[in-house]
Amino acid sequence: MGGLLFGYDTGSISGAILFIEKQLSLNSWQQGSVVSAVLLGAILGAVTIGPFSDRFGRRKLLMVTSIIFFVGALGSGIAPEFWTLIIFRIILGMGVGAASALIPTYLAELAPVAKRGMMSGLFQLMVMTGLLFAYLFNYWLQGIYTGWRWMLGLAAVPAAVLFIGALILPESPRYLVRNDKENVAREVLMAMNQNDLSVVNDDIAKIQKQAAIKSGGWNELFGLMVRPALVAAVGLAIFQQVMGCNTVLYYAPTIFTDAGFGVHFALLSHIWIGIFNVIVTVIGIWLMNRVSRRKMLIVGGWLMAITLFIMCWGLMHSSDSKFAADVAVISMVIYIASFSGTWGPIMWTMIGEMFPLNIRGLGNSFSAGVNWTANMIVSLTFPPLLSFFGKGTLFIGYGIFCLLAIWFVHAKVFETQGKSLESIEQWLRDQAAKKKAAKVASSDTTNTANN
Repeated sequence: MGGLLFGYDTGSISGAILFIEKQLSLNSWQQGSVVSAVLLGAILGAVTIGPFSDRFGRRKLLMVTSIIFFVGALGSGIAPEFWTLIIFRIILGMGVGAASALIPTYLAELAPVAKRGMMSGLFQLMVMTGLLFAYLFNYWLQGIYTGWRWMLGLAAVPAAVLFIGALILPESPRYLVRNDKENVAREVLMAMNQNDLSVVNDDIAKIQKQAAIKSGGWNELFGLMVRPALVAAVGLAIFQQVMGCNTVLYYAPTIFTDAGFGVHFALLSHIWIGIFNVIVTVIGIWLMNRVSRRKMLIVGGWLMAITLFIMCWGLMHSSDSKFAADVAVISMVIYIASFSGTWGPIMWTMIGEMFPLNIRGLGNSFSAGVNWTANMIVSLTFPPLLSFFGKGTLFIGYGIFCLLAIWFVHAKVFETQGKSLESIEQWLRDQAAKKKAAKVASSDTTNTANN
């Protein structure tokens, strides 16, 4: 439900804004503000939820997030004028940002090692499903005068379901152990691991070791030990956005019309792209438990870069050649599939896995906040950049970012597939110890040479 709300609330505005603009008499600046208000709220929600979830628990904050979603969706649907709509869109965005930071953490801490990639990836699958529902409702409600209010307000229904579901969900066993509730944590782990006592005892022992470490703050997040995780998570969060997938998705109907298809077909194509996204995301989630996460990111980056460059050529020549227009459309679909099967789900999965237990909520919040900030920057700069560079040339820049992302994964991203959260944390500590030892050895050598 959290992923569904995430996707629906970010996708529904693409159709709703066409009617909001007319009924509320919005100028271009106000239209942009209505769309980007969710992104501003998402940044606020993402950066604040983590520290609170470390303190009060993942489950309680999940309930708070559902309430924020409910208030924001209902308020957006009944807003009488521009500023009220902006306020409720910001509130809605806070729910989106909180979900993006909180839910991958919760799923990563709850899932058995063998199923963690799949469970964490299901969040991205539901984001894609939410987008698909948004496209469907946008299409179905376009003929109703108050259709945009229903488009935005219907998100209150899954928000209520999320709240009810959170009442019966278990708390994260990592959080329970940290708060001296080992027996409850053991019960949760037994349920998650099919009553395998040996696995549960091993997990409890590892969690106890990590939980004994005092809760960290900003100093620990930017410290030597966490630095590899922070660099990898922040880099993945930024590159996922600057590769341009959101702009391609928003621009998809226009690409279809440029290729010579009608407006009606272009709107329907958005729905088919949504269905295709869901299917490809399922395949990506299935692969995540079987294939190296790093290799999937690298392959996805290459496919995205190549198809973007081909799409650019097609768009440049689409007005003169039907073949070029068809090539642009096919390239766009392959590009979207490459993102949905790799960078889409894997980024959210990996940032939920990388950080040590004592700052996991803070680390995930910070990374999600960076992701939403990058999203907002890309979204706000896309229209003027499109006007300046043109529809063909602009996507070359996104293709170059895909190539840079491949280098970044090679250089800075460490593997998490098939590893427990505790073993990942231990690897970070071992790496920090090696760096400290090397620094001490280098200092001793320098002192000896000087003497």
